[in-house]
Amino acid sequence: MNRTVTIEVKQLDRVVIRFAGDSGDGMQLTGDRFTAETASFGNDLSTLPNFPAEIRAPAGTLPGVSSFQLHFADHDILTPGDAPDVLIAMNPAALKANLKDVPRGATLIVDTADFTARNLKRIGYEENPLETGELDGYHVVPLNLTGMTVESVKEFGLSRKDASRAKNMYALGLVSWLFQRPVESTITFLETKFAKVPDIRDANIAAFRAGYNFGETAEEFSVRYEVKPARMATGTYRNISGNLALAYGLVAGAQRAGLPLVLGAYPITPASDVLHELSKLKRFNVTTIQAEDEIAGVGAALGASFGGALGVTTSSGPGISLKSETIGLGVMLELPLVVCDIQRAGPSTGMPTKTEQADLLQVMFGRNGEAPLPVLAAQSPADCFAIAIEAARIAITYRTPVIVLSDGYLANGSEPWQIPVIEDLPTIEPNFTVEPNATDDKGAPAYLPYLRDPETLARAWAVPGTAGLDHRIGGLEKEDKTGNISYDPANHDLMIRTRQAKVDAVARSIPPVEVDDPEDPEGRAKVLVLGWGSTYGPIGAAVRRVRKVGGKVAQAHLRHLNPFPENLGDLLKSYDKVLVPEMNLGQLAMLLRAKYLVDVVSYAQVRGMPLGAAELAEVIGNLVEETEGIDDDARHLGEAAAALKHGEALADQNGHTPGLKDPGFKTEGAR
Repeated sequence: MNRTVTIEVKQLDRVVIRFAGDSGDGMQLTGDRFTAETASFGNDLSTLPNFPAEIRAPAGTLPGVSSFQLHFADHDILTPGDAPDVLIAMNPAALKANLKDVPRGATLIVDTADFTARNLKRIGYEENPLETGELDGYHVVPLNLTGMTVESVKEFGLSRKDASRAKNMYALGLVSWLFQRPVESTITFLETKFAKVPDIRDANIAAFRAGYNFGETAEEFSVRYEVKPARMATGTYRNISGNLALAYGLVAGAQRAGLPLVLGAYPITPASDVLHELSKLKRFNVTTIQAEDEIAGVGAALGASFGGALGVTTSSGPGISLKSETIGLGVMLELPLVVCDIQRAGPSTGMPTKTEQADLLQVMFGRNGEAPLPVLAAQSPADCFAIAIEAARIAITYRTPVIVLSDGYLANGSEPWQIPVIEDLPTIEPNFTVEPNATDDKGAPAYLPYLRDPETLARAWAVPGTAGLDHRIGGLEKEDKTGNISYDPANHDLMIRTRQAKVDAVARSIPPVEVDDPEDPEGRAKVLVLGWGSTYGPIGAAVRRVRKVGGKVAQAHLRHLNPFPENLGDLLKSYDKVLVPEMNLGQLAMLLRAKYLVDVVSYAQVRGMPLGAAELAEVIGNLVEETEGIDDDARHLGEAAAALKHGEALADQNGHTPGLKDPGFKTEGAR
C-alpha cells in the first residue's frame, strides 16, 4: 500500500541555491536552466558561475569542482548572495569545497553515489562525512542521484557512463519541483539542444521528469517552497549576462551612429563570449575578425576606424598589455576605438576564471608617453549594455579610444534586463568631413585633418578615398591642424596638452555623480561609500543592511573613471569619511587621494571572488560608529548589519528600495 505524503508549501521572500559538482557534471548548464526557469517565472535574480580554469581538471578532485550560485527573490536584489540556503553537491569534492560557505541550518542535497572510500581519501576524508556527525546542524538529504538517473533512463539502452551524465538533469528536475519552477522551457531546450541525438535527448528529458516526479512522491521532502514573482515596472524583460549585454550594446551603439561595427579580437577568458555573440549578428552590419594574436586584433579594429567604421577590440588584462602600443597609436591618430577589458585575476596568466578589479591603473596609465583616454566601468550585467552605448558615443563624438571595464563576475553573471525601446536610445552623430575644410597658401580648397571642433576638440574625420581629403597618417607626432610629421618642441607640447584637454572635455557631457543620502531630521550621513564597477551590488546590499539597523550612510557609484564627473571633488569633501571598497589593493583610492587630496578609507580584498555584502556591511557599520562617535555598547552597527539574513529586502512596505538607480535599463525601486 502506497503511503500518502502530505506536502506543505512554505512561502519565502528569497532563496540562494548553489549547484556544485565535478567540472564534467554540467553544473553551469544546470544553473543556466534553473536561472531561465526562474526568470520566466518573474523573480528578480542574480547569478554567480564559478568554475576552474582547466579545460578538464581530474575528476573527483577539489581543483575540478565547478559551481553555479543563484539568488532569486520576490523583491529587488543586488547580489548573488553571500551564502547558499541550499547546496546540491554531486560528489564528495563538491561537498568539501563548498561546505565552508554554507551556514548551519541550510539544506544539503548530496549525491551519495561517489562516496566510496577511495574517492573520499583522495580529497582528504578518512571517513564518510555523511556518517561521522560532521554535518549535524544541516538538513541533509542523501540521495543516490546517479543510481536513480541510470534507472530512469535504462529504456534508452545507454551505457552506464552515458546514462549517468543525465544526473544533472535529474537534480534540476528535483530542485525545480522543490521550488515550483516552470519546466516547459527546459524540456523545449533539451529537445532543441539534442535534436540530432534522439537517445540522448530523450534520456535527458526522462531524467529531468523523473527528478521532478521523485520530489512529488518521495518521503524525504515534506515541504515545497514558493517565491512569488517580483513586482516589475511595465516592460518586456529577459535574463541577460554581462558579456551578452556588452555585445548587444556595442551593436546598438554602432546602429545609432549609422556605422558598421568591426570587432578585431583574440580569444581570451573571460572576454571570448563577446566575440562569440557578435559573430552571430552579421545581419546588423557587424564584421568579426578572430585575429592570430592580440596585437593583430586591435590593429584590425583601429584600421577599421580609419576606414570609417566603429572599431572594437575585446580582451582581458594580459591582452590589454599587448594592445597598449596600438591603443597609444589610436590616441595619436585620434580615431574612435572601443576597447573592452573584461578583467580577471592576475598578474600574468593569474586565475583566468576568477574576477578582479585590478586593471584600473593599467588602463589609466599603461601606455608610453602622455596618452590619455576616457575610461568607463559597468556596474552590473545589465549595465554592460548601457556602458557600451556610452563608450561608442564618447569614442565617436570625441575621436578617441575609450576603454570599457567589466570583469569576470559581470561577464558571466546575469540578471533581469528590461529591453529598451531602440528609438529611445541616444543618437550618435559621426559628423564625417566630406569636403575641404580650409584653403592652402594659394587659396585652393584644402583639408586639415587636425582642425578641431571648438567645443569637443575632436579632429576632423574623413573616410579614406573621399575626393580632395588626402592626408598623412602614422605613429609620429603630428603638426597641429595639418597632421604633418613634426619634431618641433612647442608643437609637441601643444598636441600633448590638446589631447589631454579633449579627454577632460568629456566631463562636460556626462552627468554629475548621483548620491543616495536619505533625508533625516537629525542631519545627513557623515559616511559616504563610493564604489566603481561590479562592487555596485555588494555595496548597495551592504548599505541597505546598515540602514536597516539604524546606521546613516550615503552611497555613490562611479561609471566614468576618466575623466571623473565634475562634481566629484566637492562631493568627497562634503563627507567626514569616504570608504572605497575595491577588488584590488586600493587603486581608485590612490587616484582620488592624488587628485582631490581627500584621505579616503580604502577597503581592499583580492580573492578572485566578489565582495561579500555581510562583510562589507560590518566594515561600513563600524566606520559609521567610529565617525559619529557612537559608544553605546548595545548598538554595534557593523555586527548587527552583518548578521541580517535578509539584508537585501525592501526597506519598507511601500516598495521603496534604498540605493542608487542602476542606469543599465534595469528598473530599481518597486518591482
